[in-house]
Amino acid sequence: MTSVKQILLYGDLPKNKENIIYLSNHQSTVDWIIADTLAIRQNALGHVRYVLKDGLKWLPLYGCYFSKHGGIYVKRSAKFCEKEMRDKLQSHVNAGTPMFLVIFPEGTRYNPELTKVISASQTFAAKEGLAVLKHVLTPRVKATHVAFDSMKNYLDAIYDITVAYEGTVDDKGQRKEAPSMTDFLCKECPKVHIHIDRIDKTDVPEEQAHMRKWLHERFEIKDKLLIEFYDSLDPERRNRFPGKSVNSKLSLKKTLPSLLILSGLTASMLMTDAGRKLYVKTWIYGTLIGCLWVSIKA
Repeated sequence: MTSVKQILLYGDLPKNKENIIYLSNHQSTVDWIIADTLAIRQNALGHVRYVLKDGLKWLPLYGCYFSKHGGIYVKRSAKFCEKEMRDKLQSHVNAGTPMFLVIFPEGTRYNPELTKVISASQTFAAKEGLAVLKHVLTPRVKATHVAFDSMKNYLDAIYDITVAYEGTVDDKGQRKEAPSMTDFLCKECPKVHIHIDRIDKTDVPEEQAHMRKWLHERFEIKDKLLIEFYDSLDPERRNRFPGKSVNSKLSLKKTLPSLLILSGLTASMLMTDAGRKLYVKTWIYGTLIGCLWVSIKA
């Protein structure tokens, strides 16, 4: 069980379900969980679908699951196939599939220890005449533009999400790597701060060139929020986002049933010899079949 003490929400998370694109900064595999924690507060957990880098389709069991559940695997830069993404999104629209589409426009995780990646991102921004960003990478527009263009008549809004993990600054005031999934689930993570900005779809430019500028401006806003969070000289403004925060807690009725079902099924399998064999075979053969399936379909 995670040992996070608090999840603090800033801005406005609508209570009602909507068809949305979720755009967030990316620094850890925990960011996937953050998307889920927001979706469950709208009773929309089953609507979450991810745009993922292509290599993740080979994850044991999960690679196949994400694809079957509406996830979209994309390749970077010149290998990006726009038609495949459009076709999959259009199939969801035609089927009336509820959509909580998670995109991390940076394309890879921001890690302050990977100085070459950060430097290359900043150099690219400067070369393109874009603002140089400090605490996020220069966003890529292709997947966001294809997603919005394919579903603009189906969507209600875009959620612009900025996430900061407290306790990720060292004694010298330098930002450290965000917690890994293992750290998040098994160790202490004092607070997670989540800033939410709901943007109506009518306020999003449709042309790719204009959207590229708009998306970079949104990441400039994220960067300013994170500069305040990590670097502010005023201790009252550090380790928080501007404005009022709400300590968001989930009721047991939203979390306990799934915990009991999962724990019960797992325990029942591991308590018997036949169950343990079935558990191992599920992972082995499920992974092999899943890899074969995604190699053909994904």
